[in-house]
Amino acid sequence: MSFTSHYLSCAGREIHYTEWGSQHRETVIAWHGLARTGRDMDEVAEHLSARYRVICPDTLGRGLSQWSPDPVNEYKLSFYVEIATALVDQLGLERFHWLGTSMGGAIGMLAAATTLRGRIRRLILNDNGPKLAEPALERIRAYAGQPPAFDRVTDLEAFLRSVYQPYGWLSDAQWRRMAETSVRRLPDGKVTTHYDPAMAQQFVHHPHDYDLWDAYDSLDIPVLCLRGESSDLLLADTAEEMRSRGPRAVVVTIAGCGHAPALNVPDQWELVERFFAASDLLASAA
Repeated sequence: MSFTSHYLSCAGREIHYTEWGSQHRETVIAWHGLARTGRDMDEVAEHLSARYRVICPDTLGRGLSQWSPDPVNEYKLSFYVEIATALVDQLGLERFHWLGTSMGGAIGMLAAATTLRGRIRRLILNDNGPKLAEPALERIRAYAGQPPAFDRVTDLEAFLRSVYQPYGWLSDAQWRRMAETSVRRLPDGKVTTHYDPAMAQQFVHHPHDYDLWDAYDSLDIPVLCLRGESSDLLLADTAEEMRSRGPRAVVVTIAGCGHAPALNVPDQWELVERFFAASDLLASAA
């Protein structure tokens, strides 16, 4: 793997990102999910870097990005969009593709409908849509707001293997890398996940943040939705509705996983690459 690590001040907050394929002009923004970091995109970014420049940010309060001093007002989609806009402006990106997993898809959807309208060329929503299932949101709130602490990194890895089992197949090396890129040590010497637990306050103070049908319906760009076959967050009925309204997304079901496909295997890379290259998806894949 070959990437470089960078920091920028965006909307007054320090944001970390990794960059792949810097020699290319055409760019993909690859944005991770709620309680994750940009390093989740390593495999797909490495693959895409043969053709694209790929930027993988850590959201505010995650990974190596700054934690918010104002959680109530900054851990919300509109502020993440403000940060994303400042990031691409400083990178000098006029037009680019967007690949977003879960929350990263919601950020891209809202950005494409507002401050980045006309600049996001093609949008991939990885197990995300304009309506999310409330029981799944409750499940996510339960583990994201109170991350456990462990004595050993291997214990954290076992926890991640359990919580993210719906990601589908990951190799042992990929699980180990997830643990090592998701860990921070606490003052008492224990280890926990690498994010600010206060970010879960988004669901308390902004309970309708993920109700995005208005934003979705306003889009006039190609949209691809990758839905995990057993996803409890993006229900099949919602994905089907996405086919028939707004930008009329192409919906592809990813077998063997739930929320959310890990984008870590060649079949998933090919779907992403072909969509960004404006190639037709095989009807049999839908």
